[in-house]
Amino acid sequence: MTIVGLKKSYLGLIDKATGKILTGTAGLTTDGLYMSNPKDLGTASANITNIAAAGTQKFGDNGLVDVVSSKSFPQVAAVWNNLPFAIKSKIKGEVSDGKGGYVQSQDLPQVALIIESESIDRSHSIFYAFGNGQMTETALNIQTDNAAQNRVEDALTYQSMAFEAWNNQGMKTFNAADTGFDKTAMLKEVMGGYTASAPSGGSGTSGQ
Repeated sequence: MTIVGLKKSYLGLIDKATGKILTGTAGLTTDGLYMSNPKDLGTASANITNIAAAGTQKFGDNGLVDVVSSKSFPQVAAVWNNLPFAIKSKIKGEVSDGKGGYVQSQDLPQVALIIESESIDRSHSIFYAFGNGQMTETALNIQTDNAAQNRVEDALTYQSMAFEAWNNQGMKTFNAADTGFDKTAMLKEVMGGYTASAPSGGSGTSGQ
């Protein structure tokens, strides 16, 4: 099926020891879930590659008799237009020195990611979900302003890793049109048991 557009992205930090979403000051928001939003100018693109790896060919009796399938660990080259500094530094694993400085940790955090697109008639959403992975920023091309503003958006690369709940595959696709689909259940599954906080709780997800 054809999909159109990038509707929203979702991010969460996962505790490696417990597999649960980190919340509060340890996480990305009060309830742990950061959703792209107009205030932060949204998500511009998400290029998902390596969705399926070529299998290993097996030959016998002078012919190709089998192909041993490989597990899938996609990469996502994503661009956010204006991620908050605190969100970006946390998902990259940068550690604050308490004086305004940040140093890259060698122990990258576990990040969960969901990219939401839509069907061609925009009747329902398609979600590309990653429960376990790491986020890196490989380069910054900083240029002087001229007659126009030269922005450097937040271009990050996400490497998915084995997620035990999915038979150690790296990605799971959700179709909102399927009978039985439940967005709350999907977020709980992908985002380490995520539970939305009440609107009055001041969560970073409320109002987005």
